[in-house]
Amino acid sequence: MIIPSPFVYWAQTESAVSLKIELKNVDKPDVKVLENNVKFSAQGVGARGESQYEFSLDLFSPVKTGDELATVVKVFDNRVDLVLQKVKPSWWPRLTAQPQKPAWLKINFDLWKAEDGQDSDEEKRDVMKDYPGMYDRLHQMEMGYRREDYKKVYLVVYNLFQFVGYFYILTVIGVRYIKHDYDSIVGTYANVGGAMKFLQLMQYLEVMHPLFGYTRGGILMPFLQVSGRAFVLFAMIEAEPRMQTKPVVFYLFVMWSMIEVVRYPFYISQLYKKDIYILTWLRYTLWIPLYPLGIICEAIVILRNIPYFEETQKFTVPMPNEWNFAFHMPTFLRVYLLFLTFPGMYFVMSHMYKLRTVKLKPKVIIKKSK
Repeated sequence: MIIPSPFVYWAQTESAVSLKIELKNVDKPDVKVLENNVKFSAQGVGARGESQYEFSLDLFSPVKTGDELATVVKVFDNRVDLVLQKVKPSWWPRLTAQPQKPAWLKINFDLWKAEDGQDSDEEKRDVMKDYPGMYDRLHQMEMGYRREDYKKVYLVVYNLFQFVGYFYILTVIGVRYIKHDYDSIVGTYANVGGAMKFLQLMQYLEVMHPLFGYTRGGILMPFLQVSGRAFVLFAMIEAEPRMQTKPVVFYLFVMWSMIEVVRYPFYISQLYKKDIYILTWLRYTLWIPLYPLGIICEAIVILRNIPYFEETQKFTVPMPNEWNFAFHMPTFLRVYLLFLTFPGMYFVMSHMYKLRTVKLKPKVIIKKSK
């Protein structure tokens, strides 16, 4: 059985620490104070109703023990107050020894005092008035506690997941090629197609990240890149089984995966503000051969599919129909190749070249003359 903990609000002065335990109808609380630890146990009414409540806290610094005046316990109808005397008068950056804060531990802003001692014991202070912005900062900092940045954690997990996925694809392709040589190429889609489809769908999260403020940058470029790949993967390869065994699928998957196994670790390093030059150089250099080769492979897939779609009429909508609308898939593919593939390659290459000139430009060091 898990015994719940009551809400505890703490404050400090230079010489003492106070704990307000939000628990009603407490009769005889069991309080044990050691040099670096305080334990509390009592029957009362708290957030979980009538129950037994307890907690244990490892303190940031030692407190006095063995003296009747060292620990003061006051029981009220709606709370229990503890006052602990510090061994060495000083301002603690946090209450607990470890930086992780229990969810039930809060700051008692009514008794909070500034380190500069400007608060008066006789007047109840107004945090918002006396220290503009301090209230919000304290909620964020929690007096020395470091809250995990959930947005950052999510982005690290996402980028790490994508890196592992594309690295897995490259590993499977490489191992199969070593074992079966050129014969392994035919079965590339059968072995890693499922993983590639899942990772490709996951990349649509990158289109949404700027919308939610998770990353900076525009939405158009990520959307065009992700959608271009998704069109080739799902409409051109997945929808036509005869294309799945073509060698061009092998080369296309290798190009895509090589780009991503560098891109995602680079993003992780940027989240931690680590400038790893070799990783930055690879991120903004590998695209020079890989992007054109990947786009050429995508164009070959589309070109090879035109006669297949002429034969099967898949995705073609003939007239007449109830919508009075006609769509000829082979014609669309020809237009796609003419107006989107190669102009799109120029657009992407120009964008990457501008990024490369910014990221890899030599740093100018100005030396002061003596």
